[in-house]
Amino acid sequence: MAMLPLVLHWFFIEWYSGKKSSSALLQHITALFECSVAAIVTLLVSDPVGSLHIRSCKVKKLSDWYTMLYNPSPDYITTVHCTHEAVYPLYTIVFIYYAFCLVLMMLLRPLLVKKIACGLGKSDRFKSIYAALYFFPVLTVLQAVGGGLLYYAFPYIILVLSLVTLAVYMSASEVESFKDLLVRKKRLVVLVSHWLLHAYGIISISKLDKLEQDLPLLALVPAPALFYVLTAKYTEPSRILSEGGNGH
Repeated sequence: MAMLPLVLHWFFIEWYSGKKSSSALLQHITALFECSVAAIVTLLVSDPVGSLHIRSCKVKKLSDWYTMLYNPSPDYITTVHCTHEAVYPLYTIVFIYYAFCLVLMMLLRPLLVKKIACGLGKSDRFKSIYAALYFFPVLTVLQAVGGGLLYYAFPYIILVLSLVTLAVYMSASEVESFKDLLVRKKRLVVLVSHWLLHAYGIISISKLDKLEQDLPLLALVPAPALFYVLTAKYTEPSRILSEGGNGH
């Protein structure tokens, strides 16, 4: 779940960064720093305190995440609210992480945008921050309602998000060849970032239980980008329209 705020940060930064690639790159780095520090601090304040490990209860089934649905009702009269977090701290630790992400963003991002991202218009400088103020509450509600579902589905969510955001970015940037990727450093940074997310999703699914079988799966990480670049010229709108007009 720590990847979702980072993916959304990068998506909104790309959406609002305009043509100032240096500003977007610095905001990417800042978002990565914010989320990384928030994750480390969250682990340090969790039990055992001061360690990067967590002591948690084992998850056996989906219903372990929704113990509030199993509060007893003696004689079917009064519901006794006595249940606790059966998967502690896997449920509450996400809320703590989101809180640290929000605090660090509010402390660091305005300073960066004010001093460095001068290439952006005045009305666009803080749009990525405003967007985060919307998606953090949304993520909090999703965790509160569907924490168990997200626990089992988040590797697949990461894979889908990395594929969709990469396709949207390359399409919006009009990347049609490998040369277009190498023209700007920002494009390489975005590409490598999506590759890391894709690799993280694959590792989360396979869990690397059998290294000799699972490690070769990481070779699939560049496949979506390669497929897009190799097929972009065949799906270019002007070419499709011209061929349609010629009756092909």
